[in-house]
Amino acid sequence: MIRRAGGTVSDAIVVEGVHKRYGQKRALDGLDLTVRGGTVHGVLGPNGAGKTTVVRILSTLLRHDGGRAEVAGFDVRTEAAEVRRRIGLLGQHAAVDEELGGRQNLEMFGRLHHLGARRAGVRADELLERFGLADTGRKAVKRYSGGMRRRLDLAASLITEPEVLFLDEPTTGLDPRGRAEVWSAVRSLAAGGTTILLTTQYLEEADQLADRISVVDGGRVIAEGTADRLKAMVGGDRIDVVVRDAGRLADAARLLGEGATADADRRLLSAPAPDRMAALTRTVRALEEAGIEAEDIAVRRPTLDEVFLALTGPGDGVEAAMNTAVAV
Repeated sequence: MIRRAGGTVSDAIVVEGVHKRYGQKRALDGLDLTVRGGTVHGVLGPNGAGKTTVVRILSTLLRHDGGRAEVAGFDVRTEAAEVRRRIGLLGQHAAVDEELGGRQNLEMFGRLHHLGARRAGVRADELLERFGLADTGRKAVKRYSGGMRRRLDLAASLITEPEVLFLDEPTTGLDPRGRAEVWSAVRSLAAGGTTILLTTQYLEEADQLADRISVVDGGRVIAEGTADRLKAMVGGDRIDVVVRDAGRLADAARLLGEGATADADRRLLSAPAPDRMAALTRTVRALEEAGIEAEDIAVRRPTLDEVFLALTGPGDGVEAAMNTAVAV
């Protein structure tokens, strides 16, 4: 629970009608966003959608032109010092000194935050242990792997035990192993009750980590909800069939019925499956009776990739999806 004098605030972040321009470019166009305390909230969007601008405003690094924004119950414009005492920030680029060791870096951050030499050392040891870096504390950071560096960056952002943590595309440029290491660290923080605002272009990252997701495009939120709710917005379950003989693709498509789509290169058919397992049973039986051999058959939910393309891609699909967007 986020607290301030005189009461409690269950919403850790509140953004109402925030605008920001860079010259003639409109970066934020009346953006609204609410993040509940103790949750991970993903902000998903294409390049230039306004994700980093939101983080910079909420972390008091940038002043907005209009609207209201609060973090931990404090106004980011008029109570910036109070906000800074309660937040941590992990940006897109490494903030640690590569010539120093991990422990030296964390001690330096502690001293910069006025912890004092003894407390800074204790806190450094706590964070190195927490993020699985205790045995690398004296090794120069330039010798760390990408995932280790990012975990150290994350540890540095937590030096003052913040109530709210901003992660701005934290795994950009990392290989799958490094990304998994950061994900594990973020899950650990969320389990401990830290409120996390995560911006990302990786759809799987939002799906894996976020309790709720806001899709941002053109400087405003165009859809919001749980990952399952967003997936439901672009259609229900589908059944996918890969046929062994490409020459039977058209025959199989007729069996799947109205709404079936085909990818000839992959010998893949996809069709709506509103009744899931019944659709699977019908399809298997129909293919067997028609003598059509399938290499693979599966029922699946829509992916966040499909949500992302439906909401932010060109054409009428954007407006249709926006009209359907209802926050949960």
